[in-house]
Amino acid sequence: MTWNERVVVIGSGLAGVRLARRLGELGTPVTLIGEERHPPYNRVLLAEVLAGRYGPEVIALPAPAEPTRARVTGIDRAARTVTCADGTVLAYGRLVLATGSNPVLPPLRGLFTTGPELPEGVHAFRTLDDCLRLAEAVRPGVRAVVIGGGLLGVSAARALAARGARVVVAQQSERLMERRLDPAASMLVERYLTGLGVEVHTECRVRDVRGVAGAVRSVELADGYALDADLVVLACGVRPRTGLAQAAGLDVRKGVVVDDELRTSDPHIHAVGDCAQHAGTVYGLAAPALEQADALAALLAGDPTARYTGTRSLTRLTLTGPDSPFDLAAFGETEALPGDDVVQLTDATRGTHRKVVVRDDRLVGGVLVGELGTVGALARAWEGAEPLPSDGGPLLHLLTHDGGS
Repeated sequence: MTWNERVVVIGSGLAGVRLARRLGELGTPVTLIGEERHPPYNRVLLAEVLAGRYGPEVIALPAPAEPTRARVTGIDRAARTVTCADGTVLAYGRLVLATGSNPVLPPLRGLFTTGPELPEGVHAFRTLDDCLRLAEAVRPGVRAVVIGGGLLGVSAARALAARGARVVVAQQSERLMERRLDPAASMLVERYLTGLGVEVHTECRVRDVRGVAGAVRSVELADGYALDADLVVLACGVRPRTGLAQAAGLDVRKGVVVDDELRTSDPHIHAVGDCAQHAGTVYGLAAPALEQADALAALLAGDPTARYTGTRSLTRLTLTGPDSPFDLAAFGETEALPGDDVVQLTDATRGTHRKVVVRDDRLVGGVLVGELGTVGALARAWEGAEPLPSDGGPLLHLLTHDGGS
């Protein structure tokens, strides 16, 4: 490539850093732009920093070079340039949007009464700065309310409890992590958090965040019940960060729409990671982001056969408590449809749960809690989508034995 064919990557998260590193290894000139003040880091491990298990330096990502510190404010598709907030203009041959996602801030009364900033004591939990501010504010005995009981909310609640906070989780749906786990697994997650001293409220909707002199004091639920709070953590999900793409006139739906070459509606602009929508799906997970980065790096480095055709992603979470870690994994469809076969083994005493869903002699999903020795083999059977033996022997072996991965 010549200089004016340089690849410019906007975003220094997992996908952007992986892409820049792969391109550097393949000899392709690349400029990585990141707007955070910290070196690139692994966002997946922020809860471990909040819990005090890791320092920020431990979760740093190996980047090919120090990213250009800048906030990109616009894309000129005709000139093939990007403009930064400080006035810098960078030319590109190919542009890659790896802008990630923003936290969803719910429309609660009391959040933005004095301007765009959150009140004192109310925290999003998306960036390292968010994490460090929370870590500075938490102390033993502090009353913390986590709004949201998905993957992020559960991780934040466990981390705050590890720091000695008195934690309450307010979850709007009927159970924790309802998008990823089946009811039995959700129950075991709730039991684990309760064992750490976390109070869990499900089927409750938060209506108001109340403060005194600009600082949070309580969270009011829709039924009028109030939860005392010194800290509030907003863990209500994320939304693809698509502002730059929209302003540039690219095709944006749930995310920035891309094809199998991870190309947007502009042939010189690609998108990867949390901001990208491929085949109707916005993944919002680490594994697809890394696979997209690898596929795009090969393509931009000259491999004409490189394609991204989707990811069959597995969700895995380890919650580290005072006694032993609590592991869970989920993949595919964890809830059965009419006509599906379900094999399920639950041991409440040991806190383990294993369930797989079989459709037309194929493994279509599963969820495991505790003792995950079999998850690798089960996931491979799911990814391969091969028919299962009619006698069911290997499947039963995987579910009833701790080895097999």
